[in-house]
Amino acid sequence: MYKDLQGYTLAGATAQAANHYNNAVNAFNIYRGDPVSGADAAIAEAPEFPMAHILKAHLLTLATEPALTAAAVPIVQGLRTMKLTEREASHVRALEQLLLGRWTAAADVLALHSSRYPLDILALQAGHLIDFYRAGSRELRDRPARVLPQWSSDIPAYPLVLGMYAFGLEEVGEYTKAEETRRQAVELQPMDCWAHHAVAHVYKMQGHAEKGVQWMQQNASNWSCDDNFFQGHNWWHYAVYCIEIGDHVKALQIYDEHIAKNGSAVALDLVDASALLWRLHLVGVDLSDRWVSVANRWEPHVDGCSYPFNDWHAVMANLGAGRRQRVEEIIGCLRRAANGDGEPEEWARRYGLPLSEGFVAFWDGDFKTAIQCLSAARRIVNGFGGSHAQRDIIDLTLLEAALRGGDAYFARSLSNERCALVPGGRLNRDFLARSEGSIATRSRFAMRSV
Repeated sequence: MYKDLQGYTLAGATAQAANHYNNAVNAFNIYRGDPVSGADAAIAEAPEFPMAHILKAHLLTLATEPALTAAAVPIVQGLRTMKLTEREASHVRALEQLLLGRWTAAADVLALHSSRYPLDILALQAGHLIDFYRAGSRELRDRPARVLPQWSSDIPAYPLVLGMYAFGLEEVGEYTKAEETRRQAVELQPMDCWAHHAVAHVYKMQGHAEKGVQWMQQNASNWSCDDNFFQGHNWWHYAVYCIEIGDHVKALQIYDEHIAKNGSAVALDLVDASALLWRLHLVGVDLSDRWVSVANRWEPHVDGCSYPFNDWHAVMANLGAGRRQRVEEIIGCLRRAANGDGEPEEWARRYGLPLSEGFVAFWDGDFKTAIQCLSAARRIVNGFGGSHAQRDIIDLTLLEAALRGGDAYFARSLSNERCALVPGGRLNRDFLARSEGSIATRSRFAMRSV
């Protein structure tokens, strides 16, 4: 009987199939190479190898793309006809919940699974990504924390668990411990781009953009290789640092040379492309026709109910591309989804719809409506949609709406809030200076009018 690298039995595998499977899981762990092809190779070698099918189903469902989620359905149906161990059946129960759009239920199934099989790295990573998509900061920290005592440095993938823990620590604001854990993870596995990504978040949340740029430059060989699935997102972090230090030319260069160049149609990459272009738009950079390509690539992924975080970013791209009819169609999808009772439908109702409407209002110069929509939707934190760094685009847009709409007092209060959280952030100080300058100008005008 063959086993995975952590010692769990791989029922139905041959030696070659087990090797393909272990290589595919490792590729998934460090986001390098092509884990789907590895899973396919394992299945071709051993069709009755449940864990190979389970791996592929996880990879497809976690992509947050409607077509890939649909492709996972027959895989899970096929798994129900196989003879499964309890560990395999537990994976299938989580996948069934995901396919029903019950993200939190799937996360809970995998939490129980990890309590029984703490070294199951596939379950741990799948659960961690689900926590990320749900913006569950506490679970991002606690899921790896619950199993770490059962791991040790002599167990393959141990550094990857540390990298997950480091990211979770960052998301709950434990920056010092996150940095210490990240350092240990990277020393043990320099190619773990998730751990590098955790550092990018630490520097972002502490307002250390210059340190962030230095970190990205010094470690580029470990995270920017062509076979690194996560390289685009790490380039996005690099570009965000550049915007925060005022180097808009460099940020746009990164977009052109590293984010747009590969023409990726992967939803996670398109989120980065849309969000970076929107940030550059906020600071007044001429983006020419860059929006059009992104809007084109969003087309297969928009349905209003698979993952509304994606639909909101598709709205950004279509606004930039001047495709107002398509924007209205996407918002229509979100409105229809908002009438449902599932978890993605709740996300559409509570977050996706008001965020999309708020961004449309901002684009149209209707800053009062933008403020109303975005003030409510900023409660997205710990409810849905990626990391604190990604969701910061809401507050940035809200602040710009307040400044451009003439509500300098509200802009000042928002700026004070940001400065209290991140005193060293140059962008935050700039917002505060702009809002106070606007208030001072208004006061001088009022005095002259008396």
